[in-house]
Amino acid sequence: MHIYFIRHGQTTGDIEDRYGGDYDDHLTDLGRSQAEELAEKLKGKGIEAILSSPLARARETAEILAKRLECSVMVKQHLKERNMYGVLTGMKKEEAKKLHPELVELVKDRMHTVAGAETYEEFSNRIQLVVREMSRDTRYECLAVVFHAGPIKVLFRDIMKKGGIGDVGDCGFAECEAVGRDLIVKHLEGIVFNDGK
Repeated sequence: MHIYFIRHGQTTGDIEDRYGGDYDDHLTDLGRSQAEELAEKLKGKGIEAILSSPLARARETAEILAKRLECSVMVKQHLKERNMYGVLTGMKKEEAKKLHPELVELVKDRMHTVAGAETYEEFSNRIQLVVREMSRDTRYECLAVVFHAGPIKVLFRDIMKKGGIGDVGDCGFAECEAVGRDLIVKHLEGIVFNDGK
């Protein structure tokens, strides 16, 4: 099976410099344009269905793609971004530095879990489970998955064991082939590796 793992387009939270995670923000006009451009690139690739995170920014991206690719969108709760930030979620970063400087330091390390947040292990296990399930779904030969930078990092770090990703750009994607239990990367766009941390 062929799977395109896609990050959503630019969001209002990005331009307002807010802590994201499971903060439910929307695409900006630029984010919508990015999704339209990506839809054009993916035309003719044989995508039969799109799985989407329930968060608005992913759903909006998925709906733009689905309209152009003439396929359906299925929302999957397990594709949601990690709630990593607890009380900081949705807060402007400048404000957070003043109100919660100790938490701002803590959330710089993905392995720390602040009050009210999901642990990295819980998050990673959730993403691994849903990716394994979709990889074994015999109803499709080609799927697209629209979610977030966090799950894409889990995909490379914990599922494919390829190390850490430094950046996942707006509408960045990994085109992969599911072969047995393995995912093989065929093409990357907008995804940059770092030193593996």
